[in-house]
Amino acid sequence: MRLSYLVCYDICDEKRLRRVFKTMRNFGDHLQYSVFECQFTPSDLARCRSELAQIIHHSEDQVLFVNLGPAEGRGERVITALGRPYTNLDAPCLII
Repeated sequence: MRLSYLVCYDICDEKRLRRVFKTMRNFGDHLQYSVFECQFTPSDLARCRSELAQIIHHSEDQVLFVNLGPAEGRGERVITALGRPYTNLDAPCLII
């Protein structure tokens, strides 16, 4: 069973930030600067955590995994917005 997660990160080094962003693009949908929505099986989640653990500096950086519940059968999308409306980003993101 797949679960929906928000994955949010705060990375202190630009080079590591780019590597984390590129890694996360393989796992989910980019929502905002350092926020992705992912649909994980247990093995997907373990693989994502493992790949990120090899990139980040554990004493300086932080990656949060927020479990939103089952990906299927929950009806409408659980993301709502205050201010500008939420839209799914299909455009490529550039980190310089």
